[in-house]
Amino acid sequence: MRQFFKPLALLSLGFFCQLPLTASAEETVYRFSPVNQYDINLTAAYWNPIIQYVSEKSGVKLSLKIGRTSADTTSYVLAKEVEFVFSNHLFSPEREKLGWRVFGRRNTPAIQGQIVVPSDSQITSLQQLKDQSVAFPGPEAFIAYKVPYAHLLNQNISVNVLFGGNMNGAIAQMIAGKVVAVGGNSQLIDAYANREKKSFRVLWTSEPYHDLALMASSKVSDATMKAVATAFFNMKNDPKGREILHEAAAKTGMDKDAYFIPADDRDYASYKRFYQSAPASLK
Repeated sequence: MRQFFKPLALLSLGFFCQLPLTASAEETVYRFSPVNQYDINLTAAYWNPIIQYVSEKSGVKLSLKIGRTSADTTSYVLAKEVEFVFSNHLFSPEREKLGWRVFGRRNTPAIQGQIVVPSDSQITSLQQLKDQSVAFPGPEAFIAYKVPYAHLLNQNISVNVLFGGNMNGAIAQMIAGKVVAVGGNSQLIDAYANREKKSFRVLWTSEPYHDLALMASSKVSDATMKAVATAFFNMKNDPKGREILHEAAAKTGMDKDAYFIPADDRDYASYKRFYQSAPASLK
């Protein structure tokens, strides 16, 4: 059985944040939807300064559009309501047909799916999770849900799946004692531990995957994509851009030098291999 928890972020912000609220009639606004790796407030706080900088440097006006949960944000992408994304939700065989193009990623270390418990938990093995409640960010989360849950299914370990809306929400449910373990993204779990001064015991870790991809939809021209990509990549070389990246990283607990670099479809071959052998329920 799968259940959804309401994220602990303020829901009064509505179902998406969009910046800016208005634009001149002559100006084309391209919507940018990054996956909700944090609650809605922290996600907006991380991305708003970055896309403002990219907009100024590229001459391409970007508007942040995020949903209440990562699944909500991905629904905008699948409905073709956005032009740029930061996501790893688009590498299944069916979604590859949508024509999204990888042009960049963060230079962070490889990320891994993990299953963790509080450091003082009596649970020390995956087998002890059988028939217990385990939280995940959401059904669209590749690293944090599909990868660890596929491993549980392959090991015949049945668990009661609950969704927290994002990584922060899932971990909060574990800390509150509503679930015994969390499936998550190693990068986000480590950042949460650093930011909130918490410690966890890792029960299982997956193979490594590259961080999420910067992608453009097929309706974005090559010239527009190149201008946006160049602005992202040059942030680390510009004092102002570098400061924005450092401040954004500090808000989330990431390494301060998590900047953007070029990438292409080949960097995400491991994602595509996953779908070749994943349980049918996850495809």
